[in-house]
Amino acid sequence: MRKHLATTLTVLLVVGIGYVGVSYLFFPAATAPQFGMADWPEGDAAAFLATKGARDLASGLVPLALLLTGQRRALGWVLTIWTLVPLSDAALILSTGGSTVTALAVHGLTALALVVTGVLLLTEKAAPATRTAAPTAAPQGASSSR
Repeated sequence: MRKHLATTLTVLLVVGIGYVGVSYLFFPAATAPQFGMADWPEGDAAAFLATKGARDLASGLVPLALLLTGQRRALGWVLTIWTLVPLSDAALILSTGGSTVTALAVHGLTALALVVTGVLLLTEKAAPATRTAAPTAAPQGASSSR
């Protein structure tokens, strides 16, 4: 049950941040206001939004790679450490006069989901090692084919 919950939460986080990344890459003007900042760069400075999109897309692909390769402990550490990203985002929004609701509801809840998922992954019990049976000896008198 715990392993399934951690996997489901990881997939939701991966899909969520991947969607945000793609949104910033293809629809930056429509996506930016949802971040919560009071002001966004305009003109040539708006290229920053593509950088954010690339960062968010990569942030989704790294845990996906760890999940697909079975590196659950490393995945737990990555998600726990990445809690700093939404916490930093929330702090930046709050310190620049942005939306308190968005800072807490979007970025705060994302941080909470990351740390909960990371802790679930880090505290999973390791699967018991499976033992392989020793090969059985061929019966006496059996000939081997050459």
